Order: sequence, then C-alpha cells, then structure tokens
Amino acid sequence: MPVSAQVAPPLLEVDGLHVHFVTSRGVVRAVEDISYKVGAGEVVAIVGESGCGKSVSALAVMRLVAQPAGRIVGGRILFEGRDLLTVSEDAMREVRGRDISMIFQEPMTSLNPVLPIGLQIMEPLVIHLGMDEKAARARAEELMGLVGIPDGTRRLDQYPHQFSGGMRQRVMIAIGLACNPKLIIADEPTTALDVTIQAQILHLMKDLSQRLGIAMVIITHNLGIVARYADRVNVMYAARMVEQGTAAEVFREPKHPYTIGLLRSVPRLDRPRGQMLETIEGLPPNLLDPPEGCRFHPRCALAIDACRADVPPLVAAAPDHLSACIRTSEVGRLARPAEAIRAEAATRASDASPGPLLEVRGLAKHFAAGRAAGSWRSDHAEIRAVQDVSFTVAAGETLGLVGESGCGKTTVGRVILRLEDATKGQILFEGADVTNARSGDLKALRRRVQVIFQDPYSSLNPRMTIGQILSEPLTVYGLARSRTAAGERVAEILTQVGLFPYMAQRYPHELSGGQRQRVGIARALAMQPRFIVCDEPVSALDVSIQAQIINLLEELQRSLGLAYLFIAHDLAVVRHISKRVAVMYLGRVMEMAGRDELYANPRHPYTQALLEAVPVPDPVAEGRRAHKVLAGEVPSPLNPPSGCVFRTRCPKATEDCKVVVPELREVDAGHHAACIHL
Repeated sequence: MPVSAQVAPPLLEVDGLHVHFVTSRGVVRAVEDISYKVGAGEVVAIVGESGCGKSVSALAVMRLVAQPAGRIVGGRILFEGRDLLTVSEDAMREVRGRDISMIFQEPMTSLNPVLPIGLQIMEPLVIHLGMDEKAARARAEELMGLVGIPDGTRRLDQYPHQFSGGMRQRVMIAIGLACNPKLIIADEPTTALDVTIQAQILHLMKDLSQRLGIAMVIITHNLGIVARYADRVNVMYAARMVEQGTAAEVFREPKHPYTIGLLRSVPRLDRPRGQMLETIEGLPPNLLDPPEGCRFHPRCALAIDACRADVPPLVAAAPDHLSACIRTSEVGRLARPAEAIRAEAATRASDASPGPLLEVRGLAKHFAAGRAAGSWRSDHAEIRAVQDVSFTVAAGETLGLVGESGCGKTTVGRVILRLEDATKGQILFEGADVTNARSGDLKALRRRVQVIFQDPYSSLNPRMTIGQILSEPLTVYGLARSRTAAGERVAEILTQVGLFPYMAQRYPHELSGGQRQRVGIARALAMQPRFIVCDEPVSALDVSIQAQIINLLEELQRSLGLAYLFIAHDLAVVRHISKRVAVMYLGRVMEMAGRDELYANPRHPYTQALLEAVPVPDPVAEGRRAHKVLAGEVPSPLNPPSGCVFRTRCPKATEDCKVVVPELREVDAGHHAACIHL
C-alpha cells in the first residue's frame, strides 16, 4: 500500500452499506452491511461470483442504483469525509465525472453510437471544468495520446463502431481521466478483451494510477488480474463481505473457505498439470431467500451447526487481514485438498487410436464483405477469415485452439460443423471426405459431430422446456421409439451431466448459467457423438462453475471416449484440458505442439507474447515476472499485412517478414511453428 494511504485519512470509506431491490417476487438484498476503505493512489479489488453484489456496491458509490426498484437503505459512503448519500442530486452530479469516474464493463453500450468520440470525451470537460470547445478538443487529443490511441486528431471525429474493442475501452478510460478524478471505479474493465489487449489496458491503468495519484477500485472475477495489479482485496459472497486484506496476504494464506475454494478452482500456468480442478460444489444462494447464518455454509466443507445459526462478523485473522468465518483459526489446518481431486487417467483412448478421427487439410474460409471502404472499385472486398489451416484430432483426444478475437478459431469450428462451407481445403471425418457433404450424408454427420456453444442462454429455445430441447433430436433422428423412451433418455442424460431429472420441466431462464451450460452439454451428448466442438464453453461462467464444467468435460471424455476441439482464449484453461494446442493469429496457425512442450518451450513470438500476458493468481510470482506488453492490436482481416501477418506487432520482425509468408513447419519433434527466424 502507498505510504500516503497509511498515514492519511481514506479517500473513500464505505461503511455498513445496504442496497435492496424491490421486485414482484419480494425484496432482493443485493448488498448487506459491507464496509471497505480506499486510500489515495491505492488499487483495491472487489472479487466474487456473479450476483454477489460487487457491481451494485460500486453503482451505489456513484448513486447510480436503478430506481425506483433499487434503494440504498442503510450505511454511509464517505468521500473525502463527505457522505455522498446525504448530498443533493445537483451536488452529486458535480462529483460524478469530476472527482469520481466509472469505467463500465461493455464500452459499446456505454458510448453513444451516434456521437463522435471527440464530443464524448469533451463533454465532461465542458460541463465540469467550463472549457471552451477549442480547449476541450486540445485536451481530448492529449487524452487520446495518454491512453495510447494513435492519430488522435483524426480519430476524434470517428464513431464508436469504427474502433476495435480494445480501442473503445481506451476511449472509456480517456473519458474517465478527462477531469483528473481522484477515484476511478472500473467494473470488469477487461472482461471482453483479449489477453494481450487486457494486459495493455491494465498496465496503462496501473501506470496512470501511480503517476497521477489516482485511486482505483477494480471489480473483477479474474484472480490473476487481482494478483498483478491490486494492493488490497475485498472478497464478496452472496451480498456480504467475507474476507479483506492485502493482496499478498490474501493470496498467500486465505482465511475464508470461499476464498480458498476460488483460488483452488483456477487453472494456473505456473503449476504442474495432472489433477482435476477442485470445485466449489453447488451454486450461490438466491438473494430473495438466502440461507440463515453464514451464507456460504450450504457449499462449505467445514460447516458446522453454528454456521447455520449465526451471521459471522468480519474479525481480524491476522494483522490487516479480516475474515467472516467462525472457524477462521482452523481454516488453514482443516482446508485440505478435497478427495474429489483425482489424478489424471494414465491412458486415454487417443493413445491407442490407430489414426485420426478428424483431419483438416489446407482449410480456408473467405467471406464477402461488400465494397471496400473508400474504394473506387465496384468489386467486393473479401475477409480471409481462415487461411491454410491443417490439423488432426484422434479419438479421445482434445486439441486446444487458441488466439485473440477475430483470429478465425470459431470460423474453423463452424466449417468443421458444416454450418459454413469451406472455400478451400478438405475435412475428413472417420476417413470420409465431408467437405461438401449434403442431405443424408450431412444428417449422418450431425449425429457424430456436435457442438457446445459459448452462450448457453442464446443457444437454447426460451419457449421450450429443457425436456423438449433434449428430446427433440432424439425424435428427429429416431433414437427414441416413444415419448416414454425419450423421457427416460432425457432423465439419463441430465443425470449424466450433474443435473436432476425434474429439471426437464424447467425453462432455460429458470436455470443458472452453469446449469444452462450443462444442458448445452447434455444436448450434444443426446446424439451419442464421437467428436464435439467446444466453442468457448466456460468463458461466460464464474471461476467455481467453470471448474465444475471443465471437470465434467474431462469425465465424459474418459467414460465415453469423446474427442474435443476446445476453442478458447484462456490459455490456462486450454493447458488444463488439452493434449495438443494450436495457436492462431489472423486466420493462420502460428504454432502447434503437444501441450507440455508448447507451454514450456514456446517458439513463435506470438505464443511467447500470449503466455507472458497471462497474469498468474499469485502476487509473489507476479512480482518476479517481467511484464512485457505486446504493442498494437490485431489488424483488420479486410486488409491483412503482407508477408507474415504477425509482423506489425512482432518484436523480431525484419524486412524479410514483409515479403515471405512463413509456412508451418516442424522445428522440433512434433513441434510446428510458422516463423522464418526459427
């Protein structure tokens, strides 16, 4: 913690805050009796699962809780000693944007789509600081440079849709910094960003915090981010604060069973692989009817009768370290790794496989994109989403496919599924060419190749019950002879994925995110496939639920001999579940190797940059690492660079890289990379 934060009064003090939402079904107690402090120039993180109240508590600081349903019913929010809950709305408008600014999770919905970026940055300067248009525009240009947006003079006149996701988030930071605020609240500021852009944004925010003395509250579920950037950590569960302390102390020796469970649920790049992830079984409680006593006790392996009766207060577990657990003094001794953590099976079906189940040869997929912007030509521009991609997947094997947004990895999956037609190349499944399969052949392929989508809610029909969703393919393909047989098979599949048979009567909106993802897995299993394309199947889930789904996929693979193409951007998750890994960039495979070899000895500069950008959930380990930030962003696939597509961001690029398109070649036994310098 900065020295100034230790000796000076806190810049922000939240004391006994309560926030309720009045709904037709009752009162949701979204925030209950939380307290924390933020010193000047300090970075404080608030972590917890979705629905725990962390975002609502931040909105309460800004007095932006949605009304009339949302109500701040108790507590104080002291900013520089003044209670923000007692000041007038006019006075609060003066505070917002000038003294306290907020960076929201999704910049595209936070920015006005019909106003140029420049006007949106200039607005707070005119309103709060009284600048004229010329001075405000000059300051806006300065801010664009400060947050790393080149050519600010020209880009001020562009609109949000003309910026990439990372650039839009930089614009949000520029707006937040415009009036030199004393406090910035960042609500999941990098959730939608790729790992390299995430590293750029967070490095920028941390640097600005240190140079300008700005305090920051970061709301996130990414424990690696907390370990790398936060000074202090507040852990929330079911609307209550369960642990507080310095980041170093909380990560070194967590004192609450929930924090311990969160840390153990995260796959890590700095530890040996070979065990299943530990999970926090169950789900967070419904805040309409939360359990009595400690709200974590239904999911806690250490719970005793007293946990069900009394609400545990936050008490000192160590110097400057608080925990809300009546067994705090015993947690370190009792919280051993669960017996459910099992060693990985020594052999897999793929080890004995005589040949590939799936073979992709020279795959390419191009999309027409309309007339090129600013072009006089009448022909149409072409997006080369996938270029010359080749790989194999054996029975029972998992191939991880990683890369930044727009690299083409999802398009590869869609072409394999025959949801898109290949422009070039071949797809062989079980030895048969299915590249141009039609009608009956395509229907037969659908039985053998299935998919699990990233967003289970949008991929499930909201008007159908879970039972109807799962029984429909059984009926269409004649896999169940009667309605009774279909119902029995649905109950069997639901049980197989860890759900209860009675959930067949529910609709998708009546299930949690993790439960909906299990339904997505169940729907894929209903067809008794041999191969499943998993398209970002855990990216939208909380850490503990993510671990449950990963373990489920591994268990199903072992018991059913399934093969997976696992598409993801989380390199730690891919390392945990995959046997081999392929790294894509702008439509091409940059590197491919066995999991252990690729992570221990990455050969391509892009793979090296990806691994360096991933934060490890350990402040000590993070302190020892050299944080190299990959500059720039992924170029547009409409106008890719000549030669090596990575050369515009590569620290090793030479003049030859502008001309030569590097082939994916074997640089070590079983290790392929596409770089002319290897």
